[in-house]
Order: sequence, then structure tokens, then C-alpha cells
Amino acid sequence: MHLFLLLILPVPAVIGQIDPGMTYLQKEASQPAGYGGFLLTRVFLEHCRYALGMEDGRIKDEDITASSQWYDTTGPQYARLHCDNGDGAWCPKGPLEPSDSQYLQIDLKKLTFLTLIGTQGRYAGNLGKEFAQEYRLNYSRDGQLWKSWKNRQGQGVLFGNKNTYAVSSNDLKPPIIARFVRVIPVTKLSSTVCMRLELYGCPWDDGLISYSAPVASLNDSTYDGVLDRRKLSGGLGQLTDGMTGLDDYLMTRQFNVWPGYDYLGWKNDTPGTQEYVEMEFVFDGPRNFTSMKVHSNNMFSRGVKIFSSVSCWFKLRLNSPWEAEPVVFKTVLDDRNPSARYVTVPLNRHAAKYVRCRFHFADVWMMFSEISFLSEDTILASEIPEIGTSAPDEDISTTITTKTAVPSSSDSSEEGNMPILIGCLVTIILLLVVIIFLILWCQCVCKVLEKAPRRILDEEVTVRLSSCSDTIILQTPPVPPRSRHPPAGTTHADPHYERIFLLDPQYQNPVALRNKLPELPQSAEASACGGGYAEPDVTQCTPHQCFNSSAPHYAETDIVRLQGVTGSNMYAVPALTVDSLTRKDISAAEFPRQQLIFREKLGEGQFGEVHLCEAEGLPDFLREGSPLQDRDRRSVLVAVKQLRADATSQARNDFLKEIKIMSRLDDPNIIRLLCVCVSSDPLCMVTEYMENGDLNMFLSQREIESTLTHANNIPSVSLSDLLHMAVQISSGMRYLASLNFVHRDLATRNCLLDRRLTIKIADFGMSRNLYSSDYYRIQGRAVLPIRWMAWESILLGKFTTASDVWAFGVTLWEVFTLCKEQPYSLLSDEQVIENSGEFFRNQGRQVFLYAPPLCPPSLFELMMRCWSRNILDRPTFEGLYQALRPQVNP
Repeated sequence: MHLFLLLILPVPAVIGQIDPGMTYLQKEASQPAGYGGFLLTRVFLEHCRYALGMEDGRIKDEDITASSQWYDTTGPQYARLHCDNGDGAWCPKGPLEPSDSQYLQIDLKKLTFLTLIGTQGRYAGNLGKEFAQEYRLNYSRDGQLWKSWKNRQGQGVLFGNKNTYAVSSNDLKPPIIARFVRVIPVTKLSSTVCMRLELYGCPWDDGLISYSAPVASLNDSTYDGVLDRRKLSGGLGQLTDGMTGLDDYLMTRQFNVWPGYDYLGWKNDTPGTQEYVEMEFVFDGPRNFTSMKVHSNNMFSRGVKIFSSVSCWFKLRLNSPWEAEPVVFKTVLDDRNPSARYVTVPLNRHAAKYVRCRFHFADVWMMFSEISFLSEDTILASEIPEIGTSAPDEDISTTITTKTAVPSSSDSSEEGNMPILIGCLVTIILLLVVIIFLILWCQCVCKVLEKAPRRILDEEVTVRLSSCSDTIILQTPPVPPRSRHPPAGTTHADPHYERIFLLDPQYQNPVALRNKLPELPQSAEASACGGGYAEPDVTQCTPHQCFNSSAPHYAETDIVRLQGVTGSNMYAVPALTVDSLTRKDISAAEFPRQQLIFREKLGEGQFGEVHLCEAEGLPDFLREGSPLQDRDRRSVLVAVKQLRADATSQARNDFLKEIKIMSRLDDPNIIRLLCVCVSSDPLCMVTEYMENGDLNMFLSQREIESTLTHANNIPSVSLSDLLHMAVQISSGMRYLASLNFVHRDLATRNCLLDRRLTIKIADFGMSRNLYSSDYYRIQGRAVLPIRWMAWESILLGKFTTASDVWAFGVTLWEVFTLCKEQPYSLLSDEQVIENSGEFFRNQGRQVFLYAPPLCPPSLFELMMRCWSRNILDRPTFEGLYQALRPQVNP
């Protein structure tokens, strides 16, 4: 009966969640780190780029030290990015000589995964002249053993700054796993240097501090430990760098490296690894291990397979013997699918600080690219196993057998019961055969049905999303306890494999997909339903009309337009000529460009840039009712979009269109155009800039309000604050929807806050490098915020108010997770696109975002309505505003 239930019960497809800040060390946790929660780390490098606290003060002054300082006012505590306290930076004592090794040291207090570093010189109100043109990095995981960082080509010097004010950012390839970091300025001539900096990354909650392994035929080129007697020990390397290898191990994700670089590969005729490869893992403290995940190559046509079995031993202390009985796991080998995949090895909650595993060959080669562990970071005394005496050097069987004691009985009774037992067993076997046959038959019928044409709102669509013959259902890790709405789904035949989805070839070639479909009428192609903000005087189609156009299309042209001239999306309008745009179309006043003082570059697009500037005497040029009109004549911080000199005539036309649109927007929750500089080149528009920056950065640096945050003076927000933010965003979008404007990139990164927590919806996010990982690039040109986009926007190129409602639901989810993780953080970009295909097919296999713990159930139900597959079932922004407003306290 138990076997029968296992065969017929579906396994839900679920989503995990991500650790604060970062991440993306991905963490599935019932409680925060440090409180015994389950921890699983798998790094997504493009997302693990969050500021670690130099600029905002989360890294305390006492945790920043230096080898020397020139004055007290240039001490290490002043080495904070964008801060001008003291004399504006850290400056080591005396002129720096080429042979010097002066350093600035930061204690991050815990192991951290570092991916990026940004540096500045000493600005000091335009009085500073010192900066470091080059620097090196040293790091340590324990504060005693220091290692020197080198890139993948073996170079250890990073390029620094070219002036005193601009930020120079360097991606760390490979990334660093460390607690202590030293920044060492380098100079070729005797000179004075000063530095400010910020570190970017995310917590390393995996706890793994080193692994040991025999030297591989495909070597670990970034390993930071030691090599002794053909064995690597005491370090970390490519198995923890967050970079999974491709299906074809000869293809690499890196430039200027050799074939097979992403993998560690052992051959079964290498001395010491004829039968198995033995690896030892050391952690920062005792843990209860629940599973191990190993990303393995399976290109069996070249003699590469996942391991046939693995045996793991455990111990709590260095001088203790290994446990007597290993945990043994035998894999189900796959000779049909050559895809690389994660193999999940259950570790049965063994308590240990040291883990030793033997991976047995299934073919000539065995190749790994990543290894991570799921564990609990606290040990219960009752769970500590008795330590045996035998070590894994003995010959141990690769299977676990359990002996069951049978009560004794007389020989005559045994002989009498034997026919009955045999009959029962035969009956059970026949039933199982029938059940297996029915299951296989049902699967075959389902595949046939999946190949039949689907209908969207009773209209036939002929686009092929993916072939049923090669589709493997995505299996994500177990659902965290806090997720209240796990969606139903199915799994692959082997639950320990996770499919690495590849982008469908038709998505890689949008033109080919579009050629398969009937063309839309010209009027539909030019309508505002396919492109960003649109003028209200243009005929707009309703969501239903947009959805039921003659055929779905990819709308590649519209998607490319989404980027905008300056990297934003607010400019796109239907066809207008430059001649139709006159000065009287722009209600904003002309502002003297010489009164704009440059402070910082916020971002850039293909033909324009966005700058943070101070505007002197701005109130004199503002129209009546402007939020800044009542200020005195002191300078005001503003955001300035500027068209570059090399812009094309089309870009110039688009820029003027955006000015025309912006000049008409007038709502307390929409960013306002204050004035323009269009009488001469370069063309500029001046908009509001909020003191608290964008909502994503604001919330990610805060915790929910509690007595603990008050006692420790931790920046916090209340649930009432979050609800108030949600109401303001819905109010701003309600205003845009009333004008038939479609934003197309609504997210917390595009919501700005002033000091009173007033939100204004903007469009700077796409232009900022900080949020580049939130956008998916198509053929090197178009960028799409696919994690916020409705399925019809991804697959059909349809951008409507209804798709903005979908994005609003995702934005609400960001708010109530305090922006601690990216939406669908456990899915790659390609898997997000696959998931949109599941929304299209609507067979119950689509993956939804989980319910944030801070989110009231009624509000999560509202989010789920925003993600309705049928756009007619989604609420309007007016309805959302009316539903949210009563929940906010006066």
C-alpha cells in the first residue's frame, strides 16, 4: 500500500527563498541563519552583488583598520564610498613607494562571498587630489592565513581610479570567500594615495571553508589551498565559485581559458583514483547535514558519466575517528540525456564538522563543477551519533542492508503459512505491474495531448513553446515551511536529478519564431500595446483587444525599444516626427545648464547618460505647484538625463518624445520633469531625485521593526510602512493607467523615496549597472526584466496595463520580502522563460512565488490575482488601490 501511494501521489514543484542581501547564496530556511534553519547554498554570481555596508555604516568603524594613516582625519574609518567625513578618505602615511605594502583591512564578521569591489579617491568637496590607480587584494577566512587574489589569467593587480570622484568597479573573477579583506594600493612611482571603497557580495552560509581532493586531469585552476604530493588541501576553488559547467564540458563560460575549464575532471586510470575519487570537506562548525548537491557532467558519448555511487563518513572533531558506518547512495545512471545536472545525495541528518566522501566511477571520466551542502547549523545533543572505531580505509560495501528480526515459530506453522505468503506476494506483484502499465499509458497519452494545439482565450495559437519529447519538468528543492501556497507539479523519474534547462532555439532567434506566425496588421504593430509609455491622444487597445489580435507575436522591435535612449523605458511612443514636436509641446522651463553641478554618474544607455547633479537657483524656474517650488535658493539634488553627442537623429527624436511625455505627468507618486535644457546641445531633462534613493536599496538595508531593532539601533521599517508604500505605488500606477500609459518596467528599483517615505515611480533602474542582473539580454541588444514580466509579455511581446498589474504583484512581493532576494531566485533566466511557457500551457506545473512571512494572507491572495493566467481575471490598478488603501493606518 505504501508503494502504491508513492507511485500515484504527485510531488509539488516548489520555489525556495534567498538569504538577505545578496544573494545569491540561496537559502531554504524555516528560521534565520544562526537559529538552526536549513541552509543550502548555490551561488548565482550575477545576483550576488549587494553592498556589504561600508557606505551605509553596517560595517562598524572598529571593524575597519589599516597598517598606517597620515592623520586622524584620514584614518581607516573614513574609507567609505561616497562619504566625505573627516578629510574625505583613508590615506596611508607618507608618500607610497612601489615596494610598500600599506593596507586597509575590513572585518566582515562572518564568511562572505565577494564578487565586486568599488573604489574612489579623496574628493573632499573638490579639494582632494589623491587616488589609487591600481591595487591588490589579500584575504583570509580565519584572520591568520592570508591569501593573495589573482584573476583567472594569474594577474593580481586591479585597475583603480582615474580621478577623485568617479567610482571604479572591478568584478572579482574568480570571486572570494573570506571574512577578512585587505586592500593594498599599488603605485609605480612615489606618490600619495587615498581611497574610499565598498565591497559587494553576499553571506556564505554554506559554512564550507575548505575541501581536499586528488589532483585532477582537468585541474582546479582557482584553488587557493596548497598542493602537496598530488593532493589539493586547505582551500576552496572552482567547486565553490558559483559557475556551473555546460552540457558540453569542452565549452566554457569564461573567455580566454582552455576547454574544460569549468570542470574538475578525473580519469579512472590516474594513480590513486582508479576506482573512486576521495574528497574531504571541512566546515566552520558542527552541522546536521541533510543532503549534498553535486553538479556533474554526463556526456556519456565521450566517456563522461555521473558517479555510480558515493559513500560518505562523518566526524565532529579533528582528532576523532570517522563514523563506522557510511551513508551510501547509488545513482540511477542515464544513458539517454547528456545534460549536466545536479545530483542530490541524502545525508540523513548526520552531525559533523568534517565530511569525507568517495565518488565511484561509472565510466572513464567523472567531472564536477559545483558542490554544495544542505544542513542545519546547530547540533542537537540527541542527534550526535556514537563514534565508531573503523575508518573508511577498510573495504566497505556500496549498499546498505537492514536485518529484520523474525519471531520464532514451529516448523509446522511456517510450512502451513508459506503458500499463503507466496500467494499474497504474487498478487501484490501483479497489482504493481498493472499500476505501472497504467501510469506509463497515461504518460504516453499526456504527451500526445501536449502536442495538440492549445488555445488562449478560445483563440488558437500555433507557436511551439517546447517539444514534449525533450521537456523535463523542473524540480526545485523542498518547499520551505513558510510557503503557504506550493503549486502542484510533477517530477522527473529520478527525484535526485535537477534539469538544467537550455533556452529553446526559437527564443534565441526571435525572427525565426516570428516568421512562423501570421503578421499583425500595421496598426497593431504600431500601437502602444507593444511599446512603453504612450501618448493619451493615440487610440489605445484594451487588454482584451490586445490579447486577441490576429496572432501572437514576439514583437522583437518593440522589445528592443524597451531600453530607451538613456537606458530607461519611459520614452517610447507611436510614430511621431521631429517636426511635430515644438517648444510649446514642452511645458517645462528652460534651465541654464551652467547652473548644473555634476556630482555622480547614475547610469547610461546606448545614446545617453543619467547624472546626479546639484541645480543652483532651481525654484526660480519651476512651474506653479512643483514640489520644490517653496525651497530657498540653495542648490537642490536632481537627476539629469543627457543625450550624448554621438546620438543618432532617431535617438534625438526619441529623447524629445520622452520630454514631451514627462512634461505632461503630474501626480504625487510619479517622478516629475522639473525643467529642460533644449536650446542647445547636449539635450538635457532635469527630474526630481529622492534623498533615500530607490526602494530596493532602501528596504534591503533594513529589518522589520521589533524591540531588537530598537535596542540595537538597527535601521528598520514597520508593516504599516510597507503597506503605505504599496498604496503609493498602486496610486501612481492608477494615474498612469488612467492616461493609458504602460510602464513596462515596474519594480522596486524604479521606485524612489524621499526622507518622508513618499514614493515616486521612475525609470532609472535599467540604466544602472547595479541592477544589470535583473535584466535578460537578447542577442546582445535588447534587455528584458523577465522576472517581473507577465507570461504574455515574454512569449508574445504584449505590454499592456494588465502586464503592468502582473509586475505590480511582483513588486509587492519584493516589498514584503524587504528586497532580500530576487524573484524566482532559484531559477535561472532560461528557467524563468520555461516557467512562462508553463503559464501558457496552464497544466498546473507553473511555479509561483512563495508567500512572504511578513505578508498578510489577504494581500498574498491579491498578489496571486495579479498573476492570473487570464489577463481578464487580473485586477485593475483602481481596484488594487481601493483594496490596499483601507489596510493603511491613518
